[in-house]
Amino acid sequence: MALSGNTFFFSWEVSLMAWLQANISDTWISFMSFFSLFGEELPLILIVGFVYWSYDKKLGRKVGLIAIMGLIWNTMIKNIVMRRRPYFDHESINILRVVDSEADIYDISAQGYSFPSAHSTNVVTVFGSLAVNLRKRWFTVIAIMIPLLTGISRFVVGAHYPTDVMAGWLLGLTSVVLVQMLQKRVSDTLTLYCILLLTIVPGFFYCTSADYFTAVGLLVGFMGGTLLDDYCVHYEDTRKPLLMVTRLLGGLAVYLVLNTVLKMPFSKEFLTDGSTAALLVRCTRYAIIAFVDFGVYPMLFKFEKRKCFNKL
Repeated sequence: MALSGNTFFFSWEVSLMAWLQANISDTWISFMSFFSLFGEELPLILIVGFVYWSYDKKLGRKVGLIAIMGLIWNTMIKNIVMRRRPYFDHESINILRVVDSEADIYDISAQGYSFPSAHSTNVVTVFGSLAVNLRKRWFTVIAIMIPLLTGISRFVVGAHYPTDVMAGWLLGLTSVVLVQMLQKRVSDTLTLYCILLLTIVPGFFYCTSADYFTAVGLLVGFMGGTLLDDYCVHYEDTRKPLLMVTRLLGGLAVYLVLNTVLKMPFSKEFLTDGSTAALLVRCTRYAIIAFVDFGVYPMLFKFEKRKCFNKL
């Protein structure tokens, strides 16, 4: 896909990013880069999955829905603003952590647009919604520090302007407030899901980046999986440590296996070419993964009632 998008920035943003990359040590850059993990796909799935599969299913559903909606709204805004990433236009800024390591670093379809920062939105939706519902002072401190460090890491590694990060934080907070408000006022799950789905429909008419179709796939699969649990699975939470670890590792294995197997029928070139067909395949792939992980996989939990598992 040809390089495109809009370039706009404040001079202080470029100066700050260039100064940070030129003057802080490689150790500190690596340390800050680590915090970008908290806004990325796999760690967030593990956090939401742990809460959903083991700790508190109802809380896991709340957090998962808020996180995915925040991600979709983020990509919809990105595809309207179409701000290019800083390293596209400034030689003084290097990209030290790409979004998609399998694609060309200048492929906007794969790497996504810059404004607002999805990592910043993601980490606020997950940690923010957990803090609001857990109401633990110690966790509230964590829910402030992790998003702060994650956001800073994004412009340290050259992936975003500071204003991208600020907007990402704001969108994350807005997502927590809006979705929680709807969850309280709309008691019927199917009605709630339909309302939220209507908000993302416009994106199909103008979004061209892979992250939008990834998020839509996750949403459809997550909604389908949780409805499946409502109607026929009905698994129970557990606080038994070994069972909690087993459920988490099993969910991770399902994700990794499906993410690999569902790519196998297609070439790498097709999956990363940014075509409509490739984007729809990506959307379908993530829908299947989320549906299986959050709906089908919990069916296995019924085997935990056997005597050998009760000892765990």
